[in-house]
Amino acid sequence: MTAGNHCTVTEFFLAGLSVKPELQLPLFFLFLGIYVITVSGNLGMIILIGLSSHLHTPMYYFLSSLSFTDFCQSMVVIPKMLVSFLTENNIISHSGCMTQLFFFITFGLVESYTLAVMAYDRYVAICNPLLYNATMSSQIYTSLISGVYIFAVLCASVNTGFMNRIKFCKLNLINHYFCDLLPLLKLACSNTYINEMLILFFGTLNICVPMLTVITSYIFIIASILRIRSTEGRSKAFSTCSSHISAVAVFYGSAAFMYLQPSSVSSMDQGKVSSVFYTTLVPMLNPFIYCLRNKDVTVALKKILERKKFM
Repeated sequence: MTAGNHCTVTEFFLAGLSVKPELQLPLFFLFLGIYVITVSGNLGMIILIGLSSHLHTPMYYFLSSLSFTDFCQSMVVIPKMLVSFLTENNIISHSGCMTQLFFFITFGLVESYTLAVMAYDRYVAICNPLLYNATMSSQIYTSLISGVYIFAVLCASVNTGFMNRIKFCKLNLINHYFCDLLPLLKLACSNTYINEMLILFFGTLNICVPMLTVITSYIFIIASILRIRSTEGRSKAFSTCSSHISAVAVFYGSAAFMYLQPSSVSSMDQGKVSSVFYTTLVPMLNPFIYCLRNKDVTVALKKILERKKFM
């Protein structure tokens, strides 16, 4: 190894989700199914929004961006997880581990802030409909998503850069199904104080800021909905809000459980279960929660299917 990263190991072993032999094949087929649904659902949503001209609005631009993020996140995490179910020693190189860590952090943060941007978009649409076109112009919503990616890459670069400086000289078995910050810190034999403070700082910042944005947006949204006189209109609006809030709660709740507690009291086994929610289940469910229950998307899908039928 080079002296630059102070690492005495060239590769790591990923323990996987479970060590019980009788669970390996059932888990493999379960997560293979989840992976296929995630990839097809999110790619299908991106293609559908791209082909349907009446879906070329800020809301669906954010939805397609979210689908792209979920697709990339699943590509970063799930394939290596599937390998762990089929092989006794799931090996990943040090550079491969750092690369996986970088992209996992990047797309995780993009997802977090995209959810917040989507909540803000709904706030503007419901509470200030007359100013919506001016507030959410193409330049503004493109800048919002670009800013999200730039900030995510910056945070991921800082965390990965400091992780790369750690000296690993203990056991090289990572008690996880992918390279994550806290499981890697368990293997360090150099001082990890700076890394733990960075995790706590960025974890707090990148969970609390989006969450506060979502909560503030929905306080105004709910206040506006309550002023709607039609019972049917209120019920429909609340149903849409509850779906979004449910997905947000699962994503932020599992992430907070994993990262907003000291490493001395966190359990890696509990962390693995928590990670499953925001690395595999949320990317699979998002297309259904945000899009397939939306009438505009359903109409667009029917039109495309009918168009192909008559070709």
